[in-house]
Amino acid sequence: MHVAFVHRRGFGQFSALAENLASSGHDVSLVCETVDRRLPSVRVVRHRAEPGPRSDTQMAKHLGIPDHHVRIGHRVAETFEAMIRHDQRPDIVVGHIGWGSMMFVKDVLPQVPAIGYCEFFYRAEGADVGFAPDDLPDADTRKRLRLRNIAQLISLEALDGGISPTQWQKSLYPASAQNRIAVCHEGVDTQRFRPDRNASLRLPDGRVLRAGDPPIITFVARDLEPYRGFPQALEAASKVLAKNSDALFIFVGGDGVSYGKPPSGGGTWKEVMLAQHNVPADRVLFTGPISHDLLRQLYQISTAHIYLTYPFVLSWSVVEAMACGALIIGSDTPPVQEIIRSGKNGLLVPFYDTDALADTLLRVLHKPDDYMPLRIAARRTVEHRFQLTDCLTRQKALIGSIAKAG
Repeated sequence: MHVAFVHRRGFGQFSALAENLASSGHDVSLVCETVDRRLPSVRVVRHRAEPGPRSDTQMAKHLGIPDHHVRIGHRVAETFEAMIRHDQRPDIVVGHIGWGSMMFVKDVLPQVPAIGYCEFFYRAEGADVGFAPDDLPDADTRKRLRLRNIAQLISLEALDGGISPTQWQKSLYPASAQNRIAVCHEGVDTQRFRPDRNASLRLPDGRVLRAGDPPIITFVARDLEPYRGFPQALEAASKVLAKNSDALFIFVGGDGVSYGKPPSGGGTWKEVMLAQHNVPADRVLFTGPISHDLLRQLYQISTAHIYLTYPFVLSWSVVEAMACGALIIGSDTPPVQEIIRSGKNGLLVPFYDTDALADTLLRVLHKPDDYMPLRIAARRTVEHRFQLTDCLTRQKALIGSIAKAG
């Protein structure tokens, strides 16, 4: 069977599935704009990148993103037309619907089954927009959000089915579409991400860190920004260090903005927050982005792992940290509540309550061994719900059933 994946930025959520299918003898292609890495036996077919959305006029502010998505959809359609001419017609297409890539797939391949990856449906209430106390979406914002979903709605209408990584992310989609969307996470390799109390991590300055020596509080995000609670985490760190100078906070992430907006006064969110909170440089380390192997070691030696997020896409990092047996102190927001039961397999605090976060961290630092049952339960949660082999089995079963149905 020839399975074609569609994703703008490389393999993304399809990485493990594409590799597994290719190693099982299937013909696998990736249609993309850019590719982050190559996988053995997977054909990569790149389409021309489209200039970003315009926003120089009032109308462009509303139609810039939909127009951009339509142009991307045309590029993907043209790519499949070329593949057909070269006798590379796929038997099934699996693609991310968020950027317009899947809009016209069924027009070019009307007899080929297609599955859409349903990651996030934008809403003016109940998700990320309007979550911050000072974020009050006006009518203009609501209009733009509605238009931003055009590509997803058009794609969903045509596709044979969809898949979402979590139940909450699925729940954001229109009720009329939800019965056609299956829930299955991409999965975590629990053989690779596992507890190891003998793990260690060497810092650039030569120091070697081990679990509990010193007690280490970790925070990981693609970028250090408000969507993932970086301001609250740093503020809580300053409060903890005022009472426990032995703790070491390690912040992993870039200085850009993946979601939301940059600081209104310029600079980075890290610079803004460090100007507001006087934290000792030897107790608060910023590593920038690091490799996956170093991340694993960091989770393994962590005394507690902070995971805060707006009601938004659930990060892979929190599931990987749970697989490593890290104690998660998370925000009581819907994506986190779906996988963490406070006091059962982790601890939850209000997103904006930095006193509650600091007090929870101090209690953990005082008696870290008391929280071992929560660490064990977190690992068990991943084994039961997010184990890579199980997720791959479910994903392949979905692909097989839709391909068989034609």
